[in-house]
Amino acid sequence: MWVTSSLETIRTPTVVALGNFDGIHQGHCRVIQSLLSARSDPAQVTVVAFDPHPQAFFSGEQQSLLTPLPEKARLLENLGVDQLVLIPFDQALANLSPQAFVEDILVAKLGAQFISVGFNFCFGCQRAGTAADLVAIASQYHISVSITEPQTSGPEAISSSAIREALLQGNLEKAHQMLGRAYDLTGVVVSGQQVGRTLGFPTANLQIPTDKFCPRTGVYSVSVTSERWSQPQRGVMNWGCRPTVEGQQPSLEVHLLDWSGDLYGHTLTVHLQQFLRSEQKFASLADLKAQIQADCEMARASLAAVV
Repeated sequence: MWVTSSLETIRTPTVVALGNFDGIHQGHCRVIQSLLSARSDPAQVTVVAFDPHPQAFFSGEQQSLLTPLPEKARLLENLGVDQLVLIPFDQALANLSPQAFVEDILVAKLGAQFISVGFNFCFGCQRAGTAADLVAIASQYHISVSITEPQTSGPEAISSSAIREALLQGNLEKAHQMLGRAYDLTGVVVSGQQVGRTLGFPTANLQIPTDKFCPRTGVYSVSVTSERWSQPQRGVMNWGCRPTVEGQQPSLEVHLLDWSGDLYGHTLTVHLQQFLRSEQKFASLADLKAQIQADCEMARASLAAVV
């Protein structure tokens, strides 16, 4: 998949999905599927997002993302997207009127032949343009626009914010239904305090991207994938500050149930399967060891049908 942040290196013509697409959830997938149906050669199936996220630009604070860029790019490529265009979001872009955004970006730079957006898409200066406005303006250039209606999971509309809230509650079932997959955390294995090894439960300490949205602290059953293995491995993950050993900073540790070996420097992807319990402080290392053993047994049972 071609990825560019320069308006001068876009591969045209295009069929375009517009939005930030954080999470690439089921609603996003429906927006993108409209492109695949509308595509005709030589048009490039293109997702257009903004970098940085507009909220991060206006607040001046880093945005925690369900899918940081490398993860987003991988998921989009798997969906059949040909091109990801990351438009630099700056004050000049923020000042564009809805009409100018269509003329200058979608028509002049992207050569858009078809546009797909979600029902709540807004664009232009102060988000003045709505999806209905996009239909009207694009029609001046004979460009069709598809508006995807809200997608639901049970009674609730699917959204990135709802997924974040579910993850903070430890409600993985809800998050998974909205995403259409397990929530993942990917990182490189780095050195830790090796407390788990002294207790008989060696762990891989993962360094995840600083902009990755993290779930509720606690213990999870997980499946773990890596280039090291042809099949996922079962494991238990602890995400938190490890209060029993006076941890100061949150860390992500994974104990593999059926594998041992050196993983330093390797990249692992942890797929969250079930929230087992909240983080807690134990009176002694012996009590902690007993609880970890119980965690492993619970994880093994919960993963029996998954891995």
